[in-house]
Amino acid sequence: MQSDADAALPEAAPPRRSARASVAAALSTSLEWYDFFIYSTAAALVFNTTFFATDSAVVSALNSFATVAVGFIARPIGGIVAGQLGDKYGRKPVLVGAVVLMAVATSLIGFVPATQAVWLAPTILVTLRVCQGLAVGAQWGGAVLVATENAPAHLRGYYGSFAQLGVPIGVVLGNVAFLLATAFASPEAFVTWVWRIPFWISLVMLPIAFAIHRYLEETPEFRAAAAKAAAQPQVRRSPFFEVLRRNPGAILTAAGANTVGIVFFYATITGSVQLVTTSLGVARSTVLTWILIACVVMIPLVPFFGWLSDRIGRKLVFGLGSAAMLVWAVPMWLLIAASGPDRIWPFAVAVLGAVVAMALQTGTQGTLFAELFPPEIRFSGASLGYQISAIVGGFAPFVTVALINGDPANAWRVGVLIVVLAAAALLCLQLISRRRYHSTAAPAAATGTEATAAR
Repeated sequence: MQSDADAALPEAAPPRRSARASVAAALSTSLEWYDFFIYSTAAALVFNTTFFATDSAVVSALNSFATVAVGFIARPIGGIVAGQLGDKYGRKPVLVGAVVLMAVATSLIGFVPATQAVWLAPTILVTLRVCQGLAVGAQWGGAVLVATENAPAHLRGYYGSFAQLGVPIGVVLGNVAFLLATAFASPEAFVTWVWRIPFWISLVMLPIAFAIHRYLEETPEFRAAAAKAAAQPQVRRSPFFEVLRRNPGAILTAAGANTVGIVFFYATITGSVQLVTTSLGVARSTVLTWILIACVVMIPLVPFFGWLSDRIGRKLVFGLGSAAMLVWAVPMWLLIAASGPDRIWPFAVAVLGAVVAMALQTGTQGTLFAELFPPEIRFSGASLGYQISAIVGGFAPFVTVALINGDPANAWRVGVLIVVLAAAALLCLQLISRRRYHSTAAPAAATGTEATAAR
């Protein structure tokens, strides 16, 4: 049965607008994730010895990574607030506001003083990390919807994947920044002040935010939903409470399906860095270089798998990613544990295999989750599903350190945890509703590819 919203689909966005929206989504998410990720890198390489130094390396690492997790706890709050605003006032203003908040918060982290008051620096760091979490929670939904709702129906997966390109590009930019910082500074200078430079660079996001505000139009699907809401006499309910009332199952299953990907990702790019540099004696530059190479490999895979989801179905591609994580998790962490200063190839194989599994999910998740909800509550629903999973995923570096407990022989435990989460993800994926609510194109464009992508 055709829903009311389906009966009033907006016209398809022109190709130029689709391309412009996807570029804006990729730029904003790349810089946003750069800011979010460099905190995790600094927590692994610097904060444990500057702001959280103790007599125990494990305790210092746990304290440092606990502040990383704080940002993930804040992400659902950012998603809730942004969902309310984005479903009422538009995708674009929320995206611009999130970019500005992230730029300011991240640059201020670079000014946190190395003070003798042991409580002051951690307090400032936690406050600014919360702001980062709020910004990422707000930004993700805006970027994904700007890309997908401006895309033609038969290429929603492809265009939507550009919002997800920010994940690998953000890691690449962050690692390049830290590699340059370590290459041109002594270890003492790096720990003392050079680590701050990557945080100051984030101010470049401010002109990007202005450009999005100036040149990007609001999505046609939001405009159609807003016009429909304005024509209805009844009082409009809160999008947040409305999506909880109408689609609680979609939110929970989306969160359950996505959790393994976030845990897998952060355990790889942060937890493994801490293990091999602290317990296995591998140089920081070597580890960061291989993480960078792996993410460069991931960049073209993300839009490819987004395009593939337009051909064979979102659920199938996303499910292949979960299955790949399930199969690769334990061998991957055994390889990481087998690495050393003169034996880096196991680590390289581990992370290169990991990014293929991650790209299968990353290229598909934004469009998959957006299609679970009608446009009037889509920002709230997609953001909640994605950001709830981030709460669990944010503790991945912390849990990784706790499971390994300073002994590389325990690395297999991390793999087992990922196997359990991957099995849960596959179950949740089977429970996700098959119904796709909306097309961003006119009805004539909804061809057989629509039905294929719904599988």
